[in-house]
Amino acid sequence: MKYVLAYDVGTTGVKTCLFSVDKEITLVKSAQMGYGLYILPGGGAEQEAGEWWKAMVETTRKVFADCPVTPDAVAGISFCSQMQGLVLVDKAGVPVRRPMSYMDQRAGEELKKGIAHGFQIAGANVGKLLTSLRLTGAVSSSVKDPLWKYHWVKAHEPDNFHRVWKWLDVKEYLILRMTGEAVMTRDSAYATFLYDSRRGRGCWSEKLARLFDVDMAHLPKIVEATDAVGGLTAQAASELGLVPGTPVFGGGGDASLIGVGAGATKLGSTHIYCGTSGWVITVTEKQLVDVSAMIAAIVGAQQGRFNYFAEMETAGKCLEWVKDHLALDEIGIYLKKQDVAESQEAVYTSLYDYMSDTIRDVPPGSGGVMFTPWLHGNRCPFEDPAAAGMFFNIRLETGKTELINAVVEGVCFHLKWMLDCQSRKVKTSDPVRFVGGGALSPVTCQRLADITGRAVEVVADPQNVGAVGAAAVMAVGLGLIDGLDRVGDFIPVAARYQPDPAKTAAYEPYYQVFRRLYRANKENFRLLNGGK
Repeated sequence: MKYVLAYDVGTTGVKTCLFSVDKEITLVKSAQMGYGLYILPGGGAEQEAGEWWKAMVETTRKVFADCPVTPDAVAGISFCSQMQGLVLVDKAGVPVRRPMSYMDQRAGEELKKGIAHGFQIAGANVGKLLTSLRLTGAVSSSVKDPLWKYHWVKAHEPDNFHRVWKWLDVKEYLILRMTGEAVMTRDSAYATFLYDSRRGRGCWSEKLARLFDVDMAHLPKIVEATDAVGGLTAQAASELGLVPGTPVFGGGGDASLIGVGAGATKLGSTHIYCGTSGWVITVTEKQLVDVSAMIAAIVGAQQGRFNYFAEMETAGKCLEWVKDHLALDEIGIYLKKQDVAESQEAVYTSLYDYMSDTIRDVPPGSGGVMFTPWLHGNRCPFEDPAAAGMFFNIRLETGKTELINAVVEGVCFHLKWMLDCQSRKVKTSDPVRFVGGGALSPVTCQRLADITGRAVEVVADPQNVGAVGAAAVMAVGLGLIDGLDRVGDFIPVAARYQPDPAKTAAYEPYYQVFRRLYRANKENFRLLNGGK
């Protein structure tokens, strides 16, 4: 038996997990701590790198306090983290400005100047579009992509930009702070849209760097998810309470490793994630792209495999909104004398308990009420930062119960929409694996099965699958698991939900209305939110 330490670095906090690896990957102990997400005028969304590190230090020390496993038993350290952030560091490894979150959408002008000009297909300059598709299999066409954030800093903060040594993502900054090594894993490199993903290549593309005016010197060395990048420095070890020299592995982004932690690593496996954001991913062996639906097969943790990836901006965030604005008073009775401030997980568990008790018997369609889960714009199957959430078709008899159920159904409708879009290009699996905080609720699991018409499988501790994925790639790198294809053998299914055909049929007309709501309100969203 070996022990590994995984950091799940999310949008709102870090969860530090100690795992044992034997016949299964088993959680030994964990601790979590939140940090800020700073929303700024004009669509800005930033974080403080020091807050990430402080949260890691405190949670690491909590994990090993009163723990039978000592730090010297840790065989490796790795990460699962949020992706498509922008962390620009100087030669001392210090960020030149606050990191920009994947949610940041200030770079609209940079996007227009960079690709949305001249003769266009699907909103992109045809020359740049075709070149990007040929070399990467995708194109940087979203205002939230890090390429345009890079150019936003260059245009708006030239003094900061002149100090840039390396362009990193979130976990890469933390690896640098731990080891002194500036690297990017393949999935992070791909997410810059400057990575040549063709067979036999797998490197930075000088042609794309020239095409999009990026300094090649800013791009770090590329490594594998399973690579040991370097050893923990004495300084970092002292702060974290760990042992100097402990191997630090590349790990991966959440879009790469959550599927690994779900055990959905074989060709054709589909998993659905409902955390802060949400997505549908199917494992393929070919690079595919559906520009009309904003879906592309992205580089993941496995060499020669791709994740056909469809993302929605807010999924579990909608359920958090329910907690804050519709259900908090009621949730209080479920907290079992636990202080909310002391246990964020208690809040979510209590939320799902409340939902289970309150909305379990609400019939399909929530009495006709619909909810659109676009609380911070949307990415797929339409890219629109102006899109917003709304309740539709409220009547006198509508109550809080129907509103809460409509939010759950709205998230599930959108996940089905993305699943249907994927099915146009690839064969998606049945059953699907469902993971993330949303999978903690049996009600949500059953709603998803009924709305999609597919069996839904859930693993133990579905909210920890990112960290499990980080543990899995370490286990492969340490020789404890014989390749990523075998990871599923170490992650058993804990529950399975079968769709009710009658409810699936009952949901269909509501689903059709849901799909029409964006088209019917696109201009309204633009008028109200287009300048934000």
